[in-house]
Amino acid sequence: MAQILVVDDEVGIRELLSEILSDEGHDVLLAEDADAARKLREQLRPDLVLLDIWMPDTDGITLLKEWAASGQLSMPVVMMSGHGTIETAVEATRVGALDYLEKPIALQRLLATVKRALRQPEASMPQGLSLTTLGRAPALAELKKRLAQLAQTAAPLMLRGEHGMRPELFARLLCAPGAPFVVGDGSLAEASSELLARATGGILFIPDLSRLGRVEQKGLEFLLARADRHKARVVTFSPLESKSLIERHEFDAELVLRLAELVVRLPPLRSFAEDVPDFAALMLAQLVEARSCPPRRLNVASLNALRHHPWPGNLAELESVVRNLAHSALEEEVRLDDVERVLSAQATPAAAPELALDRPYREAREAFERIYFENLLVRERGSMSRVAERSGLERTHLYRKLKALGLPVGRREEA
Repeated sequence: MAQILVVDDEVGIRELLSEILSDEGHDVLLAEDADAARKLREQLRPDLVLLDIWMPDTDGITLLKEWAASGQLSMPVVMMSGHGTIETAVEATRVGALDYLEKPIALQRLLATVKRALRQPEASMPQGLSLTTLGRAPALAELKKRLAQLAQTAAPLMLRGEHGMRPELFARLLCAPGAPFVVGDGSLAEASSELLARATGGILFIPDLSRLGRVEQKGLEFLLARADRHKARVVTFSPLESKSLIERHEFDAELVLRLAELVVRLPPLRSFAEDVPDFAALMLAQLVEARSCPPRRLNVASLNALRHHPWPGNLAELESVVRNLAHSALEEEVRLDDVERVLSAQATPAAAPELALDRPYREAREAFERIYFENLLVRERGSMSRVAERSGLERTHLYRKLKALGLPVGRREEA
């Protein structure tokens, strides 16, 4: 017996579907609109949702997107509509719906669809953090468009960026739906053709070139030479420029040149701070969905505090903070004092960022200023008045400096 949630604003359809599905032995829950469906979804996770598209308060596609963005789309969803179009069906499946039923719904079609959906619930299960529904800030939205364009080519591509950026999330945007995505790290030492076979028609991703020794580099060279015949695309990430890979990590210059045929720089998390609340809410929702922690939700003040943190450790640091909050908060609502407690505890033991001294003077000065103000913002918990006092800068000059460095402006309260 499965638990099925039916969401439809027409009482006759709700009652009819409830009667049919109950006769089949299922436990049926009914919601007359999106608001009622939201409340039921917060309390439990049904095995299947039959969701009407056209409803008076919030349409079904919008509700589906909400569930996807909040990490709650962890069950198969079948959309229903009496006046749908092909475009609507395509949009629904793109967002995450498993199937589409046209009203009036034929009995056999309904039962067959429900049976198929319940047999493969994993089709709608979330596969960890994804960038699909994120991208409010211009920096992230533009990057996603660029990666979508580059996904049409097969040339090797190198992602570059700071440590902690979770580059695999961005690399997955280059992978076609249903195509394999294979992470190659320790297995590079064997240079196994089996690795390429598993990546056939998809992506072979190397998560950090700077960690590869000479043996792994030779293995990568072997695989790169044979990737075309397997129709596998090699995508790599490096926190270092090509010159540093060659000089400091003894990479073959020709190999680096081939790996960097196309290069995309990942902006640091502070460059798309507007998306931090969405990232944090999604990370927390996924922990709750996986039953790794009790029910938790971030209030507005806590989300704002996370948004204004400079995140020198990028997405990896944000994920660590959210996990800490999920397990250590004493109430269901995660408050501002919870966030301040966790950020304060994590700031002290953080390792000092590496400052490369082989850069041109202007680049080295900018890198130092970024590190300097990042640390001040963390230490003063985003208080602009205290950062201005500590740095000896006038407030207007400080705002301009932070904006030029791509750092978020902290709290503007008076000291």
